[in-house]
Amino acid sequence: MANWEKGKVVDVVWWTDKLFSIKVDAKIQPFTAGQFTKLALEVDGKRIARAYSFVNPPHAAYHEFYLIEVEDGELTPPLATLKVGDDIWVDSQPSGYFTLDEVPKSEQLWMLSTGTAIGPFLSILADERVWDKFNYVVLVHGVRHNIDLTYQSLIADIKAVQTGFQYVPVVSRENSTIGLSGRITKLLDEGELESFTGLALNPSISQVMICGNPQMVKDTTALLNSRGLQRNRRASPGHITVEQYW
Repeated sequence: MANWEKGKVVDVVWWTDKLFSIKVDAKIQPFTAGQFTKLALEVDGKRIARAYSFVNPPHAAYHEFYLIEVEDGELTPPLATLKVGDDIWVDSQPSGYFTLDEVPKSEQLWMLSTGTAIGPFLSILADERVWDKFNYVVLVHGVRHNIDLTYQSLIADIKAVQTGFQYVPVVSRENSTIGLSGRITKLLDEGELESFTGLALNPSISQVMICGNPQMVKDTTALLNSRGLQRNRRASPGHITVEQYW
């Protein structure tokens, strides 16, 4: 049951004609980087709500969400019309287990994401705890087109201060201008992700967080399973932590 609080839109950034971010001022309970909450609007007399992960770290003065406008969606088209000063409903109780609390300490952390699922990873990367738990952190972001590689300024800021951080942009429908071309699963299977980073991904030194559409999560998990990496469970720690993200 959602606990709705009325928030105010304080900024809207359009990255492409479909991808956009909104920043919201709202009073909500403290959250952990990687968690999500629900946003809602009144549409034709009915409150429509969907879950979205925080892009901002827990200590930020605002709450940021990264979205893609879906033409036939119930909520993203009206969300795409929001302007600074508009009202928006926010669930005051964040939730979710896609956090560092669920990931054992290790030498490497691989963050594999597609599309807007990069959002929770940006929140985690802004949390100092990640740099206490891992010596090397690799953020892999798979998109269709080069223009979809958003948040470049924020990523550059992280690279400037964290020597153990690497960013791997992956573009599937055209030649990548700054990274790799293809799909994350294929590049992982053929060893190109490791070649690009100079790091070896294996159970003794690696943790992997996967966030993306269900098929990507399933296929990537299967590939990692074939290499000896298993799902993390509280009763049985492993190497893989996942979140399905539409």
